[in-house]
Amino acid sequence: MKIMKFGGGCLRTPKNLTDIASIVRKEMPNPIVIVVSAFNGVTNDLEAAAQTALESEDRIPEVVKELRIFHQEFVESIIDDQGLLLRTLNQVESKFQKLERLLFGVAYTGEISDAVRILIMSQGERLSSIILEAVLINQGIQAKAFESEALGIQTDSVCDNATANLRATKQNLTDQLTPFLQKGIIPVITGFFGCTTEGKTSSFGRNGSDYSAAVVAYALNAESVHIWKDVDGFMSADPRIVQDSVRIDTLSYVEAAELSYFGAKILHPRTVEPLAGTGVKIFIHNIHAPENSVTVIQPEGHEKSDVIKSVTANDDIAVLKIHGAGVGHKPGIIGEIGRTLSGADVNIFSVLTSQTSISLILDSVDSGRGVDALRHLVGGVIERIELKKNVSLIAVVGEGLLTTEGLAARVFTAVAEHGINVEMFAAGASEVAYYFIVEQSEMKTAIQAVHEKFFGAGSIARLSRYS
Repeated sequence: MKIMKFGGGCLRTPKNLTDIASIVRKEMPNPIVIVVSAFNGVTNDLEAAAQTALESEDRIPEVVKELRIFHQEFVESIIDDQGLLLRTLNQVESKFQKLERLLFGVAYTGEISDAVRILIMSQGERLSSIILEAVLINQGIQAKAFESEALGIQTDSVCDNATANLRATKQNLTDQLTPFLQKGIIPVITGFFGCTTEGKTSSFGRNGSDYSAAVVAYALNAESVHIWKDVDGFMSADPRIVQDSVRIDTLSYVEAAELSYFGAKILHPRTVEPLAGTGVKIFIHNIHAPENSVTVIQPEGHEKSDVIKSVTANDDIAVLKIHGAGVGHKPGIIGEIGRTLSGADVNIFSVLTSQTSISLILDSVDSGRGVDALRHLVGGVIERIELKKNVSLIAVVGEGLLTTEGLAARVFTAVAEHGINVEMFAAGASEVAYYFIVEQSEMKTAIQAVHEKFFGAGSIARLSRYS
């Protein structure tokens, strides 16, 4: 069995949907399960709609109308069976009636809980699954749309960035989907969200449909997961920054997770979690070039000759420095800081300590809230708090990174040759990655310098031979 996940980048135009039908048909009659994201940009529109509703009810009808027309035009331009067309438009309309009620509820109460916000944002996947089901049926392919809650994709009690209950989900999906799979019907499952045991809609975070696909693969004992994007697979660097970057043929679970965590947008960072110990391979495809080679992500990796497989960056971070003469030595201080930030819903990317300073790497959007949350600690062992923005985190990733002599020296020589100052550096937390912080204005130059050092002048040939 194959799990095929189609992201929002694959759902931009009606032609994309017919392309998906062609891809699915080529895999038949092998068992297939589809996990689908919302149409491109729709989750952002729904999030903005929730904010609009908080501010005023006046624009709710207009916002809903725009989204309704967008989806209706998709349906009307691609489905020619009149009975199927009418049924699909009615299903779509019922979703928009519910969305409108949700938004007016937010406007009337003047507040929005995490559960309601996620419920609003999940409407994109509910709509796309209905429409993709209809497109497949219109193309002569048996399919049926399923919403994650109805299937029993169960999570913990966290509404946002939830974790799937794999054991319960496995039992639920096996019971619910086996009868359809035995009849050759292809399930089209909503990605991005699940349901808590209390019945509240819970999300796996933005771009969480990749994680959804992995959960479904675990639950159904699938042999592989196929992630369809609108770009090539993992690259040696972002091609927008490094024009001669090359696609990576093979990555380990750990390498892919680290690259995703540190800034590569190809895969949700938690995708490999449900697959640990399964042996399931993940294939990254480009829908615009389906015959091209892919990036294969497998449980175990291997070291290439020049070790580093990719250099990536995240410029949506900030560094929060906590200063004090004995702050690094004070028992329990890091735990107290962590609990305080967790209570303010601030996630910590990384922690570096010294005797006089603790440096936290945070998401830049959370950094101001992080400072406010910690202010009450100033005055004891903590003397002052300093927030530094406009910085970028650059990560180099590859099997064998920590055990290869002289590797760090080559990286920092490349950066130093361009006059770039490294403000922070960390290694050891992962066996396949280390990272450093530079000024945001120097991020592109730093990536280009490291890439040239390891992939230029003959290194590309070595990459294709060992990756």
